[in-house]
Amino acid sequence: MDLYKFLPKTNCKKCNPKTCMAFALALLQGKVKIEDCPPLLEPKYKKQFDTLKEMIGSEEGQEKELQINVDTDLCDGCGICVTVCPVNARYCPPTLSGKVPAYPPDKHQLFQVKKGKCELLNLEHCRRIETEGRERECRVCETYCPREAIKIEYV
Repeated sequence: MDLYKFLPKTNCKKCNPKTCMAFALALLQGKVKIEDCPPLLEPKYKKQFDTLKEMIGSEEGQEKELQINVDTDLCDGCGICVTVCPVNARYCPPTLSGKVPAYPPDKHQLFQVKKGKCELLNLEHCRRIETEGRERECRVCETYCPREAIKIEYV
C-alpha cells in the first residue's frame, strides 16, 4: 500500500486507528485526514507529510466506498477467485480442496462462477469490510486472478 510507505510506522497509538497500517487504510477510505496522525506534524516527517498531501490531493477526508469490480470481458470463468477467497473457504468447505462450492451458495459466499464468468455475490461479507487489522487489506482475489479481471478500489 503506497500510503503506508510514507507514514512514520511507529504504531504510537496517538491517532484513532491504533496502528499505522490501520491509519493508512482509513486515510485511503477518507475516514481520517493526514493531520490526524500527530507524528506526521513533527518537523522530521515534513517530507512524508507533503508527499501524502500530494498523493491524496483534494480527495482528503471524503469518505469512499469499497468496490470489487469484475471485468467480464477479461474473466474466463476459471474459478480461481472462488477457491482462493478466504471467506469462501470458511463457509464453503469444498473450496478448500479446489472443488466447486455447494449450490445454492452460502449466504456468506463472495464469488461463484455462473455462465462461464465470475460473479460477485455478497460484498458485505468481504474481509475488507467485516474484519479489523491485517485482514482488512485482503487482496487475495485480485492478486490471484490470472486474467486481472478483479479490481479492488475505493471510489
